[in-house]
Amino acid sequence: MADLTQSPSKGFFDYLEDAIPKLVLAPTFLAALIFIYGFILWTAWISMTQSALLPNYKISAGYQITNKALNKMRNAGVSENILKKLRILEKRKLTNKKSKFLRDVKKQIGAEQMRIYKDLILKHSYSHDPFFQYKKLFKSDRWMVALKNLLIFASLFIATCTALGLILAIFLDQRIRVEGALRTIYLYPMALSFIVTGAAWKWILNPDLGLERLVRNLGFAEFTFDWLVNSKMAIYTVVIAAVWQSTGFVMALFLAGLRGIDDAIIKAAQVDGASLPRIYLRIIIPSLRAAFLSTVIILSHIAIKSFDLVMVLTRGGPGYSSDLPATFMYAFAFNRGRLGYGASSDMMMLFAVMSIIIPYLYSELRKTRYA
Repeated sequence: MADLTQSPSKGFFDYLEDAIPKLVLAPTFLAALIFIYGFILWTAWISMTQSALLPNYKISAGYQITNKALNKMRNAGVSENILKKLRILEKRKLTNKKSKFLRDVKKQIGAEQMRIYKDLILKHSYSHDPFFQYKKLFKSDRWMVALKNLLIFASLFIATCTALGLILAIFLDQRIRVEGALRTIYLYPMALSFIVTGAAWKWILNPDLGLERLVRNLGFAEFTFDWLVNSKMAIYTVVIAAVWQSTGFVMALFLAGLRGIDDAIIKAAQVDGASLPRIYLRIIIPSLRAAFLSTVIILSHIAIKSFDLVMVLTRGGPGYSSDLPATFMYAFAFNRGRLGYGASSDMMMLFAVMSIIIPYLYSELRKTRYA
């Protein structure tokens, strides 16, 4: 009698059926592995080198007088008088230019002592420093301006888009007649690229062509709106353009959340005598936690990687007053031929995105696991 519990053996076509989905997905997976994660690792390595116009795969190394180097020289027999003179160079940054380093040392200790201690000084002052570009980055005034601008831009962009998107969603949730037309109008800016948005707002905010000229032609001769060319206000023009483009998308997220709330809860609150504003404040808005979280995650990601809007609208100017980390990276990596320095700023942007995405993924996976 045949054993009914034994599963039938698989034939060739069964194996082929199982393998086809994997074979179809394999090129996509391989491409993602190489062109996303591979290039992330490549950028991380370049950020630890002194790459200039072309990549240099050697870890940052050079000559620098440090406290550790001075202690090694002392143990090797260098006199205290010489060490005292060399200590003046302790604040100088790492350099891979041997001749420049020796020139600075010679100025401090003199030609005679230089001939005696040259080999010892070179030997003990040479070191590898994979974080050289990162140290230099956070000593840069321009990078600090870019970080300050990112803080201003991200906070205003996220807060304004969230507030306006929620208000518009609540307005459309009242089942008004022209809801479809208004929803299309509000969402239309999201269909445009940031380049088109930047070009349009550059015309609108240009003092010679746009809003300022229009108001003056209406008879208000003293009116001025020169934010686009004002170094203290230029970053706020980027906020205005970004908010205009992204508010409709946020509205759609909140509207989907509002339509997903059970009407029975709202009707029960109305029966209990709760007013409409109270229902929204105490019941509906707290129920939109997932929509709020998604909004903050998405808008934070947009803010951190913002590049094309700034390049078209202000080009990071006047000067570098409206620089963001992405425009800073582009300027140094591609315009100034400082690839390693630009890569270090790129990695800082990656760390910023990861600091937002990883906690979000952890909380979502944790909820799924214990659901």
